[in-house]
Amino acid sequence: MERFKFLPLLGRILIGAPFVMSGLGKLAAYSATVGYIAAMGLPVPPLAFILAVLTELGGGLLLLSGYRARTVSLGMAVFCVVTALFFHHNFADQNQMIHFLKNVMMAGGLLQITWFGAGAFSLDALTGRTALRVAPANAS
Repeated sequence: MERFKFLPLLGRILIGAPFVMSGLGKLAAYSATVGYIAAMGLPVPPLAFILAVLTELGGGLLLLSGYRARTVSLGMAVFCVVTALFFHHNFADQNQMIHFLKNVMMAGGLLQITWFGAGAFSLDALTGRTALRVAPANAS
């Protein structure tokens, strides 16, 4: 399995890069994003905007680097579920259903990082913060 130790890095890139892109997109479209948040009925849309950008851009960059990946991925998983519930709950619209399921799937991938960690190629590994969690083999 040593030859596959790059896979957690690849997984972090595949899940972290879209978050970074989305956060940058929100930064480029402040008014539209705040307007959309307000239209969904969330309180204090500018604060929600800041939290979304910090989670997506900041969390995405932390995932890419593998720094405090377990904590970051858990927070981002919660963010994905909350976003799905508040922004993609109109299941009569197939596009919204697809976005809801996408958010749930991202949360699932992020929870895998929460449990298994960032892997060998990460800042967590360099600082000794990562330990692989493996289920014990069943002796029976």
